[in-house]
Amino acid sequence: MRADRLLSILLLLQVHQRLTARELAKRLEVSERTIHRDMEALSVSGIPVIAERGLGGGWGLLEEYRTNLTGLTEAEIQTLFLTRPARLLADLGLHKAAEAALIKLLAALPTMNRRDAEYARQRIYVDAAGWHSTEEAVPLLPTLQEAIWQERKLRFTYSRGEATFERVVDPLGLIAKGSIWYLAAAVEGQVRSYRVSRIQEAWVEEQACERPADFDLAEYWIQSSREFRANIPRHAVVVRARQEALPRMLHAGRFIQVEQIDQADEEGWTTARLLFDAKDEMCGYLLSFGTDIEILEPQELREQVVRLAESVAAFYTQKV
Repeated sequence: MRADRLLSILLLLQVHQRLTARELAKRLEVSERTIHRDMEALSVSGIPVIAERGLGGGWGLLEEYRTNLTGLTEAEIQTLFLTRPARLLADLGLHKAAEAALIKLLAALPTMNRRDAEYARQRIYVDAAGWHSTEEAVPLLPTLQEAIWQERKLRFTYSRGEATFERVVDPLGLIAKGSIWYLAAAVEGQVRSYRVSRIQEAWVEEQACERPADFDLAEYWIQSSREFRANIPRHAVVVRARQEALPRMLHAGRFIQVEQIDQADEEGWTTARLLFDAKDEMCGYLLSFGTDIEILEPQELREQVVRLAESVAAFYTQKV
C-alpha cells in the first residue's frame, strides 16, 4: 500500500538523514520514478522533505523535523518477539542487552499487543544452527568488534591448514553463517572473508580504516556465497539405480546433487547423473546402496568400489 510506503520513506529518512532515490527504490522494491512521486506527495502533505544534488546528495528531512509515528501492526510486533539467535548474541556480548530491550518494549505495548507478542513467542521458535553444525570458540570476537565500531585498522595472525600468516586489514563487518562467524575485511583493494575461529591473535591499530563508500555488508555476503557455491569442484558419476533407491538418493544432503534422472526401464532400473562436492566421499556413499546401485562411469570409481567391497568381504571372512 502507498500509505505504508510513504511512512517507510519517512522513517528511513529520519534514521539515515539522507538517502538517494536509488537507495530508497532498492530498499522498498519500487522504481526511482515511484520514489520521486512519493516525495512529491510527502511535500504536498506538509512533510519538509528536501533534495540535495551532487556528490553526497539525496533526499532528506529538515533537521528540526521529527515524527512520532511508531505504530506497529500485529505482524510487526510478532516479528520482533520471535526467538533471537541467543548463541550469536552471546558471542557478541549482547544477549542480556537484547533481553532487556525486549522487556522494555513489551512493557511499553498496550495489553492487547502484549498478547500478540506472547502468542508468537509460544508458537514459533527459530533455531539458526543446522543439525551438523559445530560450535566454534571465538574469543577474539570482541577485539574484531572494537576495530569495526571504532573504524580502525586490524592486524591479526590467521591459520589456514598448516600455514600461518599475518594480515593488516580494514575491517568492514561480521557475518554469522549458522553458528560460524566470518570477518569481512578489505586488504590490498579487495574484500575478503576470514573465519573468525582461525584468527589466533588480533590487535586494533591506531590508524583509521578505509571503508568503501558503496560497501554493503549483506550484498557482499550474498554475492560472495553465490560465487563460492559456483566454484565448488563437482565430480560427476553416472549410475544405474533401482527405483527403491531413488528417494534416499534425492534426499542425500548437501554434499551430493542429483543432476539428471532418466525414465525407468521395464525392469525398474533408471540411469542417473550425480554430482559430488568431495571426491573422497563418493566411493563409500555409493557402496552403501549395496546392489541397488551400479556405477557406470567413471571406470576408475567402479574399480575402486570393487576393491573396497572385496577388502571388506575379506576382512569379515577372516573374522568368522
